[in-house]
Amino acid sequence: MSQIYISDQDFQNINFNDQPLQTGEYENCTFRNCSFEYTDLSDFSFTDCEFIGCNLSMAKLVKTAFRSIRFKECKMFGLQFNECNAFGLSFTFDGCALNNAVFYNTSVKKTLFINSKLIETDFAECDLSNSVFKSCDLSGAVFDRTNLEKADLRTSFNYSIDPSLNRLKKAKFSLAEVHGLLYKFDIEIDRS
Repeated sequence: MSQIYISDQDFQNINFNDQPLQTGEYENCTFRNCSFEYTDLSDFSFTDCEFIGCNLSMAKLVKTAFRSIRFKECKMFGLQFNECNAFGLSFTFDGCALNNAVFYNTSVKKTLFINSKLIETDFAECDLSNSVFKSCDLSGAVFDRTNLEKADLRTSFNYSIDPSLNRLKKAKFSLAEVHGLLYKFDIEIDRS
């Protein structure tokens, strides 16, 4: 099956369940207020694209390539980023809802997560070294054998990270949220 190549296009207010996007390679495209909910984006390639105000919840991402992608104010529940094409996988999330997303065993170094909800997101065995979590809600997020070396979580909150199970060398945390690193010891921390 031959794939198409599309560059420098703007897609606005399209429900891709009603009008399926053609499988292919999309470069330097903008998707604004589009719905990809439950669509199959397997084998698509997106490079230097922006998704703004889109709903990508439960989209299928088998071998999907995301290279230098910016997601802004997108709803992205349950996405399986671990099924994406690993080559060049890179993105930024700003104001997104990534609840129940799976990054299991992915290498997404230097990723920016800004003002995003990462509730019950799976980061087990993920390489998040040098990543920045700025003002993110990490309630119930799973960190297990995760590389967080040099990651910055100073302004994020509600995380529970076991230092004995994760790599944290030179990671940055705020004193106000330090209990998220000590929860397993069942000690009481006076916040006064």
